[in-house]
Order: sequence, then structure tokens, then C-alpha cells
Amino acid sequence: MKILLVDDDPVALEILQTALAYAGHQTVEARNGEEAWSVLARDPVQIIVSDWMMPKLDGLELCKRIRARRSRDYVYFVLLTARSDKENYRTAMEKGVDDFLAKPFRCDELLIRLRVAERILGVMSQVKELKSLLPICSYCKRIRDDRDYWHQIESYIHAQTGTDFTHSICPQCYQEHIKPYLEESRRRAPVAV
Repeated sequence: MKILLVDDDPVALEILQTALAYAGHQTVEARNGEEAWSVLARDPVQIIVSDWMMPKLDGLELCKRIRARRSRDYVYFVLLTARSDKENYRTAMEKGVDDFLAKPFRCDELLIRLRVAERILGVMSQVKELKSLLPICSYCKRIRDDRDYWHQIESYIHAQTGTDFTHSICPQCYQEHIKPYLEESRRRAPVAV
């Protein structure tokens, strides 16, 4: 799993990188939130471990920016900080931080939290996959919704996306269904004298 490490302290960044590499994680590093934002644009990651207090763009503002963007993939955000009181914890959680670790911390404590992050991301991936499956009747082509009601395809898709439908007949169905019907109709039609 690729992890973006963000800290303006080069020593702290090196310690984090070494510990995570030793645990088998691939890392990308940034020295502040602005640099991290640029890294994210070209190198998507699943987890960010960021210091709170940094120049240019701090960790909390970076998290807010990430939560505000429109992305299909969730990024798990761990905030590292010396600000460990309840009010700062609440502020961080309200801004979208997933986990909060007070400095100084032990590397094994961070690794445990990263395992939890991986489990959560795995479950989120499974949920996303299940939501992308659409139960459809093999015979009538109706779609079952989350409340176990069956809907015509057109009404279901319209309710979900606002899409309206126009109807037509594809060439294959024309050949298989319409053309034989028209030929049979002509054959049965009375001949005008």
C-alpha cells in the first residue's frame, strides 16, 4: 500500500520513511501540504500520514482540501501532532481526519493504526464493488433496489441518475421480431380488388 508522508521536519520524515519501508510499505514524501497536494495530483495514494503544523499549507488544511475534492477513491488520513488535547482532536475529526496520533509516538503504534486503515480501505473497496453490482431479473429485466422492490430499467435509472429514455428498435431485433411480424401482416391482409 502506498503511503504519502508529509512533514516539514526532515529528521521526522526520515524516521517515518525508514519505519514504514521496514514494515513493507511503499512511501512518497512531501515537506509541506502544498508539496503533498502536488504529489497527490500525479501520484495517487491510499493513505496519508501528515504532521499538523507546517508552513504554506498545514496538515489539517491539506485534509480539508482532500475531502473537498471529487474523487472516487477514499484517502485515509492520519494526523500527527503535538496538539493532543480534546479540542484539537475534535477539530481534526470534524475536518475529516480519520486518525489522530500525538507526538512523540512509537512507530509500532503507527504501524498498528496503518493496519486498521488498510482493513477499513479493504472493506470500503468491497462495499464499492457490491454497490456497483445491479441485481436484474433474467426474464423481465426489472432491477431490484435496496428495499427489495423491482423496477423497470427506465424508471430505476431515471430515479438514480435523472436520465430520460427514448425508445427505438435495434437492427437485430428488427430482423428477429418486427420484420417477420410485418411480413405476416402483409400475407394476411385482404387483397384489394
